[in-house]
Amino acid sequence: MPRATQDVTLIGFGAIGRSIFQRLQTFSQTRITHIVVSQGRVAALQNELGDTVHVTDHVPTTSRLVLECAGHSALVQHVLPALANGIECAVLSVGALSDAGLAEQLAHAADQGQTQVHLLSGAIGGIDAIAAARLGGLTEVTYTGRKPPSGWRGSPAEQVVNLDTLQEATVILQASAREAARLYPKNANVAATVSLAGMGLDATQVRLIADPNVTENIHEIVVRGAFGEMQLTMRGKPLADNPKTSALTVLSALRFLHNRSAAVTL
Repeated sequence: MPRATQDVTLIGFGAIGRSIFQRLQTFSQTRITHIVVSQGRVAALQNELGDTVHVTDHVPTTSRLVLECAGHSALVQHVLPALANGIECAVLSVGALSDAGLAEQLAHAADQGQTQVHLLSGAIGGIDAIAAARLGGLTEVTYTGRKPPSGWRGSPAEQVVNLDTLQEATVILQASAREAARLYPKNANVAATVSLAGMGLDATQVRLIADPNVTENIHEIVVRGAFGEMQLTMRGKPLADNPKTSALTVLSALRFLHNRSAAVTL
């Protein structure tokens, strides 16, 4: 018997949402039926996409699965009510969970609606290994984010170093994952995901580095515990139409959706 097609409500239609929507056109078992954007964008986007999808400013109560890629505010505005209404949700804006109490609110809403919220790995790998190792006990989780100086423009790094004249790699922040997310919210998703998989936001150490000798964003993770030790380095390529977003973020969402309908998952 053929598997039923899964219908997905997509929250957000920026570079990530658009890329997910376009790539899903080749997925035979998954289709985007609704796209949630701000009220002011509804008419224009509906006109652009035609009648292949319904554009709206809220999550329909008939939704079965919601995929969020709209940013932190969407979790409060759309994901929490959807969970409370029993709608399963998957979240890419994991950095939002560094806000005090939000993780607990998501868990409570999911319990209330007797459903689940999935925190997607996004731009980083090794999350499954970290989460598994946590069950045996962890002693250290450290995340280091390294970018060229231009990658830190518009952030508090400008108050720490002169990004225009920097000659060598310089640590611009060394703090807990929670503090790093507070000060550098645009870089919060990876650090928050690593910390939530492992020792938590307050016990995970984060170093952010401005390095004039690199041209790409580099993620480094060190994990130690009863399982042994893991070191991971990733040099992610960005989306072609949004250099600030990792291409792997889109691919992690597609993997999640693929696994929901595949006969064999990995």
